[in-house]
Amino acid sequence: MQLPLVYSPHYSFEFPEKHRFPMQKFRHLLDHLKKEGIATQNNVFRPGRARVDLLELAHCPNYLSRFINGTLSDKEVRRMGLPWSEGLVKRSLISPNGTFLTANLALQHGIACHLAGGTHHAHHNFASGYCVLNDLAISALGVIAQGKAKRVLIFDCDVHQGDGTATILANTPQVTTCSIHCEKNFPQRKAQSDIDINVASGIADDEYLSIVETSLRKAIDISKPDLVIYDAGVDVFEQDPLGLLNISLDGIRERERLVIDKIKAEGIPIATVIGGGYDKDQIALAKRHALVVKQAHLAFSSI
Repeated sequence: MQLPLVYSPHYSFEFPEKHRFPMQKFRHLLDHLKKEGIATQNNVFRPGRARVDLLELAHCPNYLSRFINGTLSDKEVRRMGLPWSEGLVKRSLISPNGTFLTANLALQHGIACHLAGGTHHAHHNFASGYCVLNDLAISALGVIAQGKAKRVLIFDCDVHQGDGTATILANTPQVTTCSIHCEKNFPQRKAQSDIDINVASGIADDEYLSIVETSLRKAIDISKPDLVIYDAGVDVFEQDPLGLLNISLDGIRERERLVIDKIKAEGIPIATVIGGGYDKDQIALAKRHALVVKQAHLAFSSI
């Protein structure tokens, strides 16, 4: 058995080249993992469109209907940050199911990786910051509704706070939200996660990694989870245009090692999503996103 990976060819669809969001990075990520021998015909699972009742665990039915039917207001589309299209609808209805499938595979095999996901700015009834539907909240609520987990930890290391995740799950004690993010970055108005770690702009590897390790230990102790969903955003990278931190490539690699190894050592299943990353060089960006998958591959091979 190889490390379970989840991917859909609809993740990278025809998209305006000049737009800031790197929509082709998902395709490049799969291609890179194929070249590395980590993704094969035998271990890549393809999700379908999510059922409406799954999405409604986290989202307003009226909002879902308006997004699917293309009747969002101009103001709502601006806040979403992505141009509405049929391709975006198809992608947005599959990706949360991808994280949900990844969570189920992690519960079954110990570790699984989604080659997308981490849309943590999506709120109950509106899109925000390139995020349409909150796959993290949907998946946590989904596995709990299934009875496959009683407690879930969402450990979010994207450079931006997971504000949508925090607000959707604010009154759900079965799910613990922990966000480690740059204090002086989007969103301007922070929500309240169960655990919020605001890090200063320009922070470098050693201090950052110490904070991640301490915060993860605290989050596990508090939540005692049956599953961890890990948002491994690489927009913490020193050259990311939306990051404001000073984390090196080696720093990201070490973060993935310590997070995955710690969770594995605790005997807790872990589902990873790739989160944010906005480099114009989308091939280089995909290789950065691959670091969490490569670390999961190493951990899975020793289970």
